[in-house]
Amino acid sequence: MPVDAYVEVGAKRVFAGALDWPGWCRTARSEQDALDSLIAYGTRYAAVLEGSGVRFTPPAKASTLEVVERLKGDATTDFGAPSIAPKADARSIDRRWLTRQEKILRACWKAFDRAAENVSGPLERGPRGGGREVDAILAHVVGAEASYARMIGADVKGFEEADAGAAPENERAIVLDGLEGAVTDGIPAAGPRGGKRWSAPYFVRRAAWHVLDHAWEIEDRSGSA
Repeated sequence: MPVDAYVEVGAKRVFAGALDWPGWCRTARSEQDALDSLIAYGTRYAAVLEGSGVRFTPPAKASTLEVVERLKGDATTDFGAPSIAPKADARSIDRRWLTRQEKILRACWKAFDRAAENVSGPLERGPRGGGREVDAILAHVVGAEASYARMIGADVKGFEEADAGAAPENERAIVLDGLEGAVTDGIPAAGPRGGKRWSAPYFVRRAAWHVLDHAWEIEDRSGSA
């Protein structure tokens, strides 16, 4: 069966993602390379969802992907993060949708925790000596995820500037409560100062991408992939 995908095209970087599979999203310098990378990571994404209660069979070739949306990226896209919500994320949602998304988010968090726990020493550095260590990556993920959750109206005070001692289980509980509230009560049109909001589907898409991107980074830099 074809897999509906979207691409976000910046001036220097392209993201490719699967519309119905939050977290399965990869980037490259061209659209074709991004789609090829998405396929290449299909088995790793399947491993993430194993045991989650959400069935996923990775496609074998890029031709299985059907690009149904092409989005114009921006500076954030070129910096290295997806930035534009596909139109599909404006879809109506219900508790059945929420249950599936919670399972996927929990699976992504579990994959991140497993990757971090399997590290036995310093992570390999990049070609220029860059790259955070595990504690710093964890603090970054907690802080970024809290910032994302604020976009759907969650009360994440105290987590957006998380330090290395932050408790991710506390932040994750707030995220799940915020996500449920967004589905059952709706999302305010704007923040208290007129700030931008995200849809719940885009929040899940962005949060799942971020935590898996860093989970796979840890695996790759620790040699445990």
